[in-house]
This record gives sequence, structure tokens and C-alpha cells, in this order.
Amino acid sequence: MSDLIRAFIAFELEEKVILKLSEIQNKLKSYKLDVKWVNPSGIHLTLKFLGNIFQSDISKIKAIMEDSIKGYLPISLKISNLGCFPSIKKTRVVWTGISGELTSLFNLQKKMEVNLESIGFPKEDRPFKGHLTLGRAKSPIDLTKIIDIAEEFFESESFICDKIILFKSDLKSHGAVYTKLITSIIK
Repeated sequence: MSDLIRAFIAFELEEKVILKLSEIQNKLKSYKLDVKWVNPSGIHLTLKFLGNIFQSDISKIKAIMEDSIKGYLPISLKISNLGCFPSIKKTRVVWTGISGELTSLFNLQKKMEVNLESIGFPKEDRPFKGHLTLGRAKSPIDLTKIIDIAEEFFESESFICDKIILFKSDLKSHGAVYTKLITSIIK
């Protein structure tokens, strides 16, 4: 048995956000898109995908997480819009954007990225794009007609991000299963 685990660092979402995201998914399902929808309880705001890590790295990652949140207050965000990767006409990933205290979010993510790089985790090639993944298209789809209509789905109240979690990710036939390994709380 390998001591490698697939891991990422993310903000855990409040229950009210998970319920709102589930509502949005249900509305989008009415469009009969060829999308595999993420289980709402597994939706999170990823700060850094680490890939395969050794169990022995967990203590170093915990120290990095604790150091990275120093000087930050809990971050207030809102679900804001429907988005997609890589493009609207050839969508592979359907997500919601976020608004609110984005400067704090981006600065925290950048600090964590730099700190993780100092212990050997490669820096991302692409800029950080805070989002909440709703589903993945089984083949590229065109969201052109839905993207504007979907704006009505996004009236939401603010939510607080104050728990950064190191998650273990186990890929199963029915989808990913996430296990919390470490929690750092922003106070």
C-alpha cells in the first residue's frame, strides 16, 4: 500500500451555500444538459490542488496553512454568476463565480501558493480563478442560450469562509469522496 494520497486545500462552505448551490443545479438540470453534476455536499472553494502527496508531508502542509492565514479575517463572499471552462461554446466544466471580498481571497491564495512553493509544491501556471464547480460535461456543450437566462438563479446572501481544510480525495466510480485531514480556522 502506498503512502501517497491525492489532496487539495479548500474553503469548506456553509450549509446554506450548499443548499443554494443544490437549488441552482436543480434549475440547470431542467435544461437537460449532458452534465455529470457534483454532489452538492462535496462542493468547495479550492485554493490549491496539491496532487499526490506523501502522508509525511501533512505536518509541513499544516504549518503552511496556519502561517498562510495569519493576519486574515474571515472572508465574506457571495455566489455571483454562472461560468464555464474552457469556453461558453465548448463547455467542459460548469461553475458559479463568486463576488465579495475577492482581494482578501486572492491575497490569501497567493500567500498560500508562495508558501507551498517554498516546500516543493509547484506554482500554478494559470492565475487563480475562484469558483464553485457544479458539474462536468460528458462531452463539450454550448451554454450560450443558458448563460444569460441563468442570472436569475443567483440572488444569494453573503457567506463566510473561515475554515481552510486539507482534503484527501479518493476517486470512486460514483464520484470523488473527500475526507478532511486538517482544519485551520481564520479568526
